[in-house]
Amino acid sequence: MNTVYDCLIIEMDKHHNALGNITVVENGKDVPFNIQRVYYLYDVPGGEERGGHAHKALRQLIVAASGSFDVVLDDGKNKRIVSLNRPYNGLLIVPGIWRELNNFSSGSVCLVLASEKYDEKDYIRDYQEFLKEKK
Repeated sequence: MNTVYDCLIIEMDKHHNALGNITVVENGKDVPFNIQRVYYLYDVPGGEERGGHAHKALRQLIVAASGSFDVVLDDGKNKRIVSLNRPYNGLLIVPGIWRELNNFSSGSVCLVLASEKYDEKDYIRDYQEFLKEKK
């Protein structure tokens, strides 16, 4: 059974250049899964929270492509807060972890790379149901 300590920061390649920096992400090389879906959150109003769910099978790599935000990880016993604020660091979230994203800075962009295509049946959206499944 996965815990919040199985969620790791992955540092991706960063290439510095006087004209700007670039970070490249490739399937199977920089991410420990094949990317099936990419989406991003932006224009999140101050004080709002995103996430508030867990996944049964899906793995994600969450990146603060711009700005910063916090990710609250919860495995039903332990909680851990990870602050993301570097576009070359990604937080790997494994299945069975409740996540909430908050404290978005102005202009922040949350990039999410997912191991599966969207499937509503993979979501656990009720926290009490999540706790029951963890037992």
